[in-house]
Formats: sequence, structure tokens, C-alpha cells
Amino acid sequence: MNVVKKFGPVVALGGVSFDLRPGEIHALCGENGAGKSTLIKTLSGIYPYGSYEGELRMGAKTIQFRGIADAQTAGIAVIYQELALVDDMTVAENIYLGQEPRRGGFIDWLTVYRNTQQLLAKFKIAIDPATPVRQLGVGQKQLVEIVKALSKNSRILILDEPTAALSEHEVLVLLDILRGLRASGMACIYISHKLEEVFAVSDRITILRDGKSIVTLETKQTSPTEVIKNMVGREITALFPRRAGKREGTVMLSVKDLSVFDEIEQRPALANISFDVQAGEVLGIGGLMGAGRSELLMHIFGAWGRRTGGSVMLAQVPLNHPTPARSIAAGLVLVTEDRKRYGLLLEHEIGFNLSLSSIDRLVRMGLLDRGTEVVRNQKVFNNLRIKATGLEAIVGRLSGGNQQKVVLGKALLTDPKVVFLDEPTRGIDVGAKLEVYELINQLTDAGQAVVLVSSELPELMGMSDRIVMLSEGRVGGTFTREEATQEKLLAAAIATHHDAVAT
Repeated sequence: MNVVKKFGPVVALGGVSFDLRPGEIHALCGENGAGKSTLIKTLSGIYPYGSYEGELRMGAKTIQFRGIADAQTAGIAVIYQELALVDDMTVAENIYLGQEPRRGGFIDWLTVYRNTQQLLAKFKIAIDPATPVRQLGVGQKQLVEIVKALSKNSRILILDEPTAALSEHEVLVLLDILRGLRASGMACIYISHKLEEVFAVSDRITILRDGKSIVTLETKQTSPTEVIKNMVGREITALFPRRAGKREGTVMLSVKDLSVFDEIEQRPALANISFDVQAGEVLGIGGLMGAGRSELLMHIFGAWGRRTGGSVMLAQVPLNHPTPARSIAAGLVLVTEDRKRYGLLLEHEIGFNLSLSSIDRLVRMGLLDRGTEVVRNQKVFNNLRIKATGLEAIVGRLSGGNQQKVVLGKALLTDPKVVFLDEPTRGIDVGAKLEVYELINQLTDAGQAVVLVSSELPELMGMSDRIVMLSEGRVGGTFTREEATQEKLLAAAIATHHDAVAT
């Protein structure tokens, strides 16, 4: 195809070529900013013919999409990471939205619901077609999106980071569906940063770097090491480069018998949780979805729940009745799991976002010291190697990895003693992950304490000095780095209230 796409002087795609075969799952891998999103928008008609150079072909025919409708008519369906369902409508209404069958001028609702039931049954998805979408979990919504795409008799299915918010079980369900589609002859383009999924389901892998296609590899004849090397352009010797921090034995955060009531769900949520975090240490927090990992961090930070028991000490000082502002002032900062919803103002510039949590430190005699602001923000911008034209670039236009760097930079500018990182590498590529890991090392080298929440056990084991596994809002087990194995961690994650294990 040799597709080239430019935005003014910026070259987003500098020559991308690959072919997709019938009945193939073809993975696209590359760092954030490599051009994957731009390529998807070109293939799906968002960037119409004439706005790019090169050629798209289906079979022997050159295709010239004028918009999304042309791509859909040609049989191309896209499942984006950001779901596009209407929460107030039912599953069936969402699946047939805009293509409702009619009888006598009226929508044939009987057919809508019957056909939806057949589609869901075909893919072994146990969801009632009459269920409002807002009642579904993220994983179920993702499956509904796929059924919606397949209801249009698509020939090519493009999936962009489809498992970013799915549980392990939901990932297995999705991959099984894709294998079934492949067996039926459908072609799929699968985009993911999770190489274990890529190797589990794909037939071939095309690697993008700096807007260009570098190589296409047969999955069975390559390895994750070779893929990563081609993605980042260098040899990666360690995926989890944890080094011992500056451990002085000083307890920076102490949580004793913490119990919390969920005022939204009106139920007890966390019970009798205790742990300490030392200066220079990374404490990992793991557990299954719904175990209370994010809720624990958000409560200590002051953003969720009502404390019903226990205590929290930050640098030997009680952290009672916390609010985010008080926590930041005391030396505790949270890098949230959902950067787009809670971590960034996407319509604003990088510099604006970097200053948000520490703006009070830039005020002199009631006025904002813009000179100091620009100097310190530029230093963070350079140190984190944010890929953008400058501090004035709009955050919403950055890749996921660079957005995450802005969130991290904003947190670090508060000069924290303790840093809470909630899924800091979710949705970012291998190269960006390594930069986050190196930043964690730098924090602990400086004597700061880090609490790392991750749903990926290899990451948790590779970057933590100790690990606390939560189970149903309680501590299921605590392990040193040397003691931790995937089997032990999973056993602790499913421990009941009566058989919780603490080592």
C-alpha cells in the first residue's frame, strides 16, 4: 500500500505496507506514536481518499473511501478502544442502531430482539438482549461491540486494543471468538500492546516504527524478544528492570486495620487492611477485578469512601479526613487508572496539565509566576522525553504513552514522599513501559516510596519489592519479592475471608 499521511509538516505515516489474507488474524505492533491509530483511521474511511498518499486495495480492486459509510459498505468494521455504545439503550437496540429492520413503516422489534439473541448465542455470549447497556461491565460491552460489528456481515474486523479493560476470563472469551471468526474465513487486524495475546491468537505480525512498516513476521517463527527489538529499534535486555532503591528503613506510609464503607453502593467495601511502605521501596498491590485495589488507593488519597475503622500515617503524621488537596500538601500523590477521565484535561495544553496539581507553588503575591512555571515544566517535559512539539501541544492529540507521561509529570511536580501508581502502564507500549519502570527506579533511588497497583502479575512480580494481594476487600496474602510466584499470588487473590493467607 505504501500509505503516507501528513498533518501539515508532521508525517504520521511515512510509508506503511502490509497485506491481509482471508481467514487470517494479522497483528499490528508498535510503540505509541508509531502510526497505528492513523493507519486505522485511514483504513476505516475517517481519513478519506485524497487526504493520504498511496493505495488501498481489496482483492484486485483499488478502494477509495469517501467516509466511514463507504468502508462499512465494503465490509470493514472497527472496534475502537473507546467504546461507542449508548448506555440508555438495550443491547439489542445498540446492535441494530441505524439498521433496524422495518415492517409496514415501523421498526420490527420482534426481529431485532430475535436476531440479537441468535447472534449472542452464536458466539456463546450469555447476555439478555433486553439488558440496558449501562448495566453491563466493560468486558461485556466490548463483546457487544464485536457482535454489533459482525451483525453488518463484515469481511474485515479491526480491533484496537480490545482487551485493555477486560478481565483475564473476558480476554480468553474474546480470543476464542476471534479464533472462531478466523475459522469461518473472516480476516482480522488485531492491535495490542500485550504480546502474550498477540502470540496466542495471531498468524502474522507487522511492526510499525516511526510511521513506517519495519517488517512482517510469521508468528510461529518469531519471538517476543525479536518483536520488541523491531518495535523500539534496540535490544531490550530486561522487561522489568527493577533495581533496589535507597532503603533506609523509614516507614513512609503505614496503614493499620483500615475499613471503608462504599457510600455509593451502600455496603462495606474494605476491611481490616494493614501494610507499611518504606522509603525507597515499591509495594505492589494485586488482586482480581473488584478486589478493591483502586478503591484502597483512592480512599487513602481522599477521593472515595467513608472510613469506618483503622488509621493511616504518612511520614509519621496521621492522615485523617483526607481530601486530594490535603494529601498532596502532605506529600502523597495518586496517578489514577483512568488518565483521560481523572488525570487530564484533554482539551488543554501539556504545560497547563503539568501545572494542575502544584499551581499553588507557582503563585507569588497572588500572581502566577509564568517564568518559573515554563522553566520547571520544560525540565519535566525533557526528562520524561514526551514526544510532542512542545508544552503548547494539546494533550488530547498525544499518543496514550505520552499522555501517561504528562500525568506522571504532573504528579512528580508536587514533590511527593509517597507515589500511588494505579495501572500506570495500561494501554501503553513496551518502550513507554520501560520508561515508566525506569521512573519508578528513579523515585526509589531518591528515597521516595511507591505503591504500584497492577492487574498484570509479571509486572507486579518484576517491579515490586513486596506484594500485597487483595481478595474481596481484604488482604489475602503478603509476599516478599523472593517468595512471590504466580501460583501463590493467584491463590491469595481468590482466598476467602476464612482462609486468607499471610506470609
